[in-house]
Amino acid sequence: CSANILDLSNSIHLRTHVLALLDRHSLIIGPYKWTEFDDDFLTNNVASVAVVDIDGMLLCIFSPQPLDLKANKLCIYIFSLNDDGPSTLNLEEEEELSAANHWLLPAAEFHGIWESLIYEEGIKKQLLDYVSTAIFFSDKNVDSNLVAWNRVVLLHGPPGTGKTSLCKALAQKLSIRMSGRYSYGQFVEINSHSLFSKWFSESGKLVTKMFQKIQELIDDREALVFVLIDEVESLTAARNASQAGTEPSDAIRVVNSVLTQLDQIKRYPNVVILTTSNVTEKIDLAFVDRADIKQYIGLPSASAIFNIYLSCLEELMKRQVIYPRQQLLNLEELDTMGYIESDVTGLSLHLQGIARKSTGLSGRTLRKIPFLAHALYAKTSVLTVESFLDAMDKAVVHQLKEREKLVSCS
Repeated sequence: CSANILDLSNSIHLRTHVLALLDRHSLIIGPYKWTEFDDDFLTNNVASVAVVDIDGMLLCIFSPQPLDLKANKLCIYIFSLNDDGPSTLNLEEEEELSAANHWLLPAAEFHGIWESLIYEEGIKKQLLDYVSTAIFFSDKNVDSNLVAWNRVVLLHGPPGTGKTSLCKALAQKLSIRMSGRYSYGQFVEINSHSLFSKWFSESGKLVTKMFQKIQELIDDREALVFVLIDEVESLTAARNASQAGTEPSDAIRVVNSVLTQLDQIKRYPNVVILTTSNVTEKIDLAFVDRADIKQYIGLPSASAIFNIYLSCLEELMKRQVIYPRQQLLNLEELDTMGYIESDVTGLSLHLQGIARKSTGLSGRTLRKIPFLAHALYAKTSVLTVESFLDAMDKAVVHQLKEREKLVSCS
């Protein structure tokens, strides 16, 4: 259970009031979120309370069965979101060069990303467990020369599958989970392309300067620092290609510099390196070897698409773009949940057909389908669920045809 509170000074009393809230609503269809309260203390001090990360359940609009909170162990995390937005990290001698963006965590900009990302069961939990174990080993002073870990994560897979968003959500989640160990979190997103200097042989030096900036953040032992290197292949291009003459020799200096800096900062317990790649075959093997977890993030399955669309429809019903509000699943389906293969009728069957038809589309594209459905095929501004599903069906067909045209042109 996590509460986004407006006043942290009342956190001691807040826990008591949150537990009372959960006791009054002990049987829920989870995950569940409260934004309005029948308790004046919560109304005055809390923005929201959410039940999340239910073990064994795919995060979606509905859980497989009603959840009895009294029969489960609850971990309560209290936090306040930082509204400042990103700041820019500039290199001292290159003030005009925007080398990275920097957020204080938990950030309002990242709030809700974790819940919106729907993958096959286990991926998000595995990543959470990995970083938690890495920090636990560091706290226990486990000798990394004997038991090796580098606190480097590599997420790889096709474009549009949410790898970058997952890194941001993971950092946000862990900054909250580790709030008892670290006072706050810091998130640095390196602008990899900006580190390639227009001056020959300067790029390696820029990488070193960038990590010196990161070192200043790491020196604050009260902070848990996450460093994101998006499209990491741009900084860690395979050196054998450079040596073969297909890449400029400056790329070798960049890779060497990155590997050296990673080896230097891994001895600090409060830093985690998060990286993403769309083309892993271009990454230097020495970097791949340093990654403790190499997690493939693939295109959504039909079951995941079904749940992605459910979350989109729920949001549109909440905003009354779809009206009147209707339950998309009957009681038997709620009992089994997931991607239902049995003979069912009605709206959920229609949605399942759209999900099957959408297989092969990226998560980024899937989230655009409801918008395209309304923009291209809505006859009125507000639609019924039935009409909106018809529009979504047409939007998926349109998107698949456009993709075929792009493929044929390329």
